[in-house]
Amino acid sequence: MFETIRYDVKDGIAWLYLNRPDKLNAFIAQMNREVKDAIKAATFDEQVRCIVISGEGRAFCSGQDLAEVDENMDHGQVLRDHYGPMIKQIRQCEKPIVAAVNGVAAGAGFSLALACDFRIVSERASFLNAFIHVGLIPDSGNLYYLTKLVGHAKALELSILGEKVSATDAVALGLANRLIPLDLWDEEVSAFAANLSTLPTKAIGLIKRSLKFATELTFEDYLEQEAQAQRIAGLTIDHREGIHAFMEKRKPVFSGQ
Repeated sequence: MFETIRYDVKDGIAWLYLNRPDKLNAFIAQMNREVKDAIKAATFDEQVRCIVISGEGRAFCSGQDLAEVDENMDHGQVLRDHYGPMIKQIRQCEKPIVAAVNGVAAGAGFSLALACDFRIVSERASFLNAFIHVGLIPDSGNLYYLTKLVGHAKALELSILGEKVSATDAVALGLANRLIPLDLWDEEVSAFAANLSTLPTKAIGLIKRSLKFATELTFEDYLEQEAQAQRIAGLTIDHREGIHAFMEKRKPVFSGQ
């Protein structure tokens, strides 16, 4: 089904691996489309309760494959046709999405990681806003997410100086949620995703939706949206299970419904 990515679903987790390791998983138009299609498939697959994006080989994603770049190309149209739809699909997904950053995440690869809900990094991971080095601006939603994570001043610094951020510094800056030793990478990534897949999936989606509204609505409008979301959450099977588990003094077993 896919040629530039590897996509598997197992035990409620959709595993999406960028699969051009000989090119450090650099983006080509086909990969943009396949990532978008895979996220869409996972979004509508009732068996999927968590999505993990990672890279094959030694890189997460090195950004745009420059072999596809033509000096006469309309870069804006490329974003509209390829990167924008991919990032929008990720943003529209209300299931938790984890970027398991196993190596360098540069350029649009950095943007891809930023668009995810969680970023867990290996010791050899790094982030690089490489756009400035080819005379471009950060794209694919990069500055939208980066500013929210690290603030205006740091986002400006990372974008204009274009300096590499190590895994350790990424955690300190708030770019990454946690750092995982290389020898525990597979085990800890799987455990992180497995935990997310056992949580109340619909509540997670409503939390993600509410966080978007928190920056877009007035406080009064947000409170109304909050009330509507809480009403929906209160009608879920998982809410009933949570209450029953609390009353019975046991650990809840959420179904995602």
